[in-house]
Amino acid sequence: MLVPNVVEVLRQSQVRHTARCFLGGQARMNKRWIRAFGVFAIWMGGMAGALAASAPPLSQLKVLKVESPGCGFEDIAEGQEQTRCDHSGPHIKVYVLEVGYGQSQPYVKLDGFEVDGTRTPVCAFDNGNLTDCTPGSKTVGSLYVFDLAGKQEGTFIFTNTSINAPHNRMSTQLYIK
Repeated sequence: MLVPNVVEVLRQSQVRHTARCFLGGQARMNKRWIRAFGVFAIWMGGMAGALAASAPPLSQLKVLKVESPGCGFEDIAEGQEQTRCDHSGPHIKVYVLEVGYGQSQPYVKLDGFEVDGTRTPVCAFDNGNLTDCTPGSKTVGSLYVFDLAGKQEGTFIFTNTSINAPHNRMSTQLYIK
């Protein structure tokens, strides 16, 4: 916890002595200055943490796979506009990778109908390969899994907007047959 550590440090006489030197060299520093210095130090400590942990903007959206009982998993290649396999039938799932931080409620439709799904954080190894997140690892994006809930074919559209600058909007689509 940052706040108790900063407050404890400010209570130590060495910090008061150093602060006295910066604030005019007075032999006795008044309590109001000590409090002001403490509030400023806490605020600066919080700002440094906030700036260091800023989230990356959206940089990639990609339909990774489409799954169905009839076809199993179909990998979707970069630039592929429709599935190769005829997935039509119940229990179709679509897997979308989002790299960067998008809004928590993306626009997701199949032929204009809303599609429900789940979102799981994605982390990266030092070499850049994506993996499940473990405590203490850095989240680099999200993996969405959408269940088409009986809808059998159509144009799947996923659109999201970055939660931070430059607030860019990205979209991907795939015709599922």
